[in-house]
Amino acid sequence: MAVLKVIEVLASSEKSWEDATQKAVEQAAKSLKHIRSVYVQEHSAAVKDGKVTEYRVNLKLTFEIE
Repeated sequence: MAVLKVIEVLASSEKSWEDATQKAVEQAAKSLKHIRSVYVQEHSAAVKDGKVTEYRVNLKLTFEIE
């Protein structure tokens, strides 16, 4: 039987929400093994002078505990 853990992660990107999600998973994978899924909980963006300058995601990562 596998035991899974869920953690909350925040990430950002200047390109897109998808890129922010990918960056979060890549960074988490450096210290976590067996990542099973990612659930994007919230999207938000920073705006400056009428333009989006940063895309932000709040997500949950699920991984298996050894």
